Amino acid sequence: VELTVGVAVLLVARVITGDRVLPTRHRSPLAWLGVLNPGVSYALGFAGLASITAGTSSLLWATEPVLILGLAWWILRQRPTAGIVWLGGLALAGVMLVVGVSDLRLSLIGAALTMAGVGACAVYTVLASRYLVEQEPTLGVVLIQQSAALVFALLLGIGGLVAGSAGPPDAVSVTAWANALGAGALYYGLAFWWYLHGLRSLTPGVAGVFINLVPVFGISSSAIFLGERLSEWQWVGAAVTLAAVTAVAILQTRHPPYERATSA
Repeated sequence: VELTVGVAVLLVARVITGDRVLPTRHRSPLAWLGVLNPGVSYALGFAGLASITAGTSSLLWATEPVLILGLAWWILRQRPTAGIVWLGGLALAGVMLVVGVSDLRLSLIGAALTMAGVGACAVYTVLASRYLVEQEPTLGVVLIQQSAALVFALLLGIGGLVAGSAGPPDAVSVTAWANALGAGALYYGLAFWWYLHGLRSLTPGVAGVFINLVPVFGISSSAIFLGERLSEWQWVGAAVTLAAVTAVAILQTRHPPYERATSA
C-alpha cells in the first residue's frame, strides 16, 4: 500500500513538473536498484524485527553511514578525508545517545537479517551514486525504482497469501491504514526523489552522514507532536549529531569530500 501511494505521488509529480524523461538503456541498472532498496532491504529489516526489539533495530540501522563510507572506498575508490571520518563518527556517537535504548534484545537471526537489510541500503546508495548523471532528471529514475520495488512487494505478498502467513486486510486498524498512506506519500514518494536528487552532487559517504539525522528528526518529532519526554542525554545527542552533520555540509562546500585511493 505504501509503495502504491508513493508511485502515485511520483506520477502526479511528473504531470505537475512536465518531466517525461525515463532512464535510458545504459542507465537500466539504476532503474532496477529499486528491487534492492526499498524492496529487499525493507523486507529483511521487517523480518529482523520479528526477533529483536525496535531499539536494537535502531542501533543496527545506525551503522548504515559507516557501511556507506566503507563501500564507497572499496567500490568507487573514494577515500574519505579525515574530517569526514571524524565528523561521521561524531554524528554516529550522537545517534547512539539519541536512540538511548535500554530494551536491547539480541537474536542472531534477527540481527543478521537486519544487518543484511542495512547492507542492502548501503549498497543501494553507492551504486545509485555510481550510475547517476548530474544533469539527468531523477524523477523518472525514482519512479521506475519504486515501481520495481512495488512489483517485488506484490510478489512477496502473493507468496505470503499462498503460504498462509499473511493476515486479512480487515485486521488492520484505520489508524494503521492512514499511517501507511502518509508514509507512502512522504517517504516512498517525496523522500526517495529528493534523496536521489541530492545524491547527484554528493559523494555516497557525505550523503550517508546525513542519514544520521533520521533518528534525530524522529525523536524530536515525537517530543513535539506526541508529547513524549526526552532525557537530557537524548537532547545532547541530537545537538551533537546536528552539529556534526552541519559541519559536514559546510566542509562539502569548501573542500573535496574524498581523496582518490591510490593503488598499492
